[in-house]
Amino acid sequence: MSDQFKQDSLDYHKARNEFDTNGKIGTLITKPCDTEKELSMAYSPGVAYPCKEIEENIESAYDYTNKGNLVAVVSDGTAVLGLGDIGHLASKPVMEGKAVLFKTFANVDAIDIELNTKDTEEIIETVARIADSFGGVNLEDISAPRCFEIEKRLKEICDVPVFHDDQHGTAVITTAGLINVLEMTGKPVKDLKVVVIGAGASGIACANMYKALGVENITMLDSKGVIHSGRDDLNKYKQAFAFDTPDRTLEDAMKGADMVLGLSGPNLINPEWVKTMCDDSPIIFACANPVPEIMPPLAKEARPDVIVGTGRSDFPNQVNNVLGFPQIFRGALDVRATKITENMKMAASKALAALAKEPVSEHIMKAHGRDDMEFGPNYIIPSPFDRRVLVYVASAVAQAAIEDGVARVKDFDIEAYKEKLQRLADHLDGKL
Repeated sequence: MSDQFKQDSLDYHKARNEFDTNGKIGTLITKPCDTEKELSMAYSPGVAYPCKEIEENIESAYDYTNKGNLVAVVSDGTAVLGLGDIGHLASKPVMEGKAVLFKTFANVDAIDIELNTKDTEEIIETVARIADSFGGVNLEDISAPRCFEIEKRLKEICDVPVFHDDQHGTAVITTAGLINVLEMTGKPVKDLKVVVIGAGASGIACANMYKALGVENITMLDSKGVIHSGRDDLNKYKQAFAFDTPDRTLEDAMKGADMVLGLSGPNLINPEWVKTMCDDSPIIFACANPVPEIMPPLAKEARPDVIVGTGRSDFPNQVNNVLGFPQIFRGALDVRATKITENMKMAASKALAALAKEPVSEHIMKAHGRDDMEFGPNYIIPSPFDRRVLVYVASAVAQAAIEDGVARVKDFDIEAYKEKLQRLADHLDGKL
């Protein structure tokens, strides 16, 4: 990145005029407070009435407060982007950015909360004590393997959805891409050989979601090589993927592989290894940022039939979590869900896969500088600029929540909800 881009980014985060504030988020007041009566209703004495209603029926907090549209974005700053353990306060720009994406793509309000502790028990206790103030909790940039225990425990304790996006966001998006490649190639899911580079939060979550889809053969690698049954240095999360195999290196594992998912570091995949993958339409999702495990042109040069996705916006098939977490929470919040289930996540993946088959507008193609965005090897995942993502994903998640019995809202009209989501999408797109 250029020095000018660095300066532009720093300037972007600072106040633009004397009435602006530093940072990216602030408070939006949704009710008028311009008269004596409005002041008395907003605060004392009128505010006592909703307080008493909630005292008598705690569920009415959804009716009289912003709880039902509010998400806590919580981090301890131990695994921030590609920056690593930079500390809780240094993670704040990222968490504010997450709040921007929630609002921009799904009209969900979010507050960033950076915790000055790395202790697992302290994080669990702190989040559990504040969770009732929110409609959901988005855990973010918490290092593995602590993140698994933190999310698991909080899901058991809290009565609102708890979702660690570093795990499940990437899993939802790449699963959508995998679903579409399977349809294009006709490959049986149970016959796939999948290689996952990186055994952290996202790698393990992706592998678990592929298993739920029906994938049986998964080889995972960490910094020491292939995770196999002969290793005695594995935590319980890695042990779940250990099996008896002669493979020890990435080069070994890629031979005959149908799919390689990279969630590790730059330039780890040798183009020569791509040539040894399966006979037809291998898949590579190289998601390391800003430099992927292999650059798409190199992969295509080695194997013209390879289907490539990256975490970058300047190549086709961008694996971008903004396609998932805002819309997943939108659907969960709107049915007042108590949790986000595996079925809800899979519903989101299938919805994204379905949307990728729909015609793409010229407006979206212009935003990408492309004219070839139609279902196929170079378009297996929808564009983040496609507002229909909100309609497809949120409605699918809401429906799955109802089916799983985790929705508080009863007699939910899913067709009316889709129409409401479309109006919201048009509003966010400036059409209303």
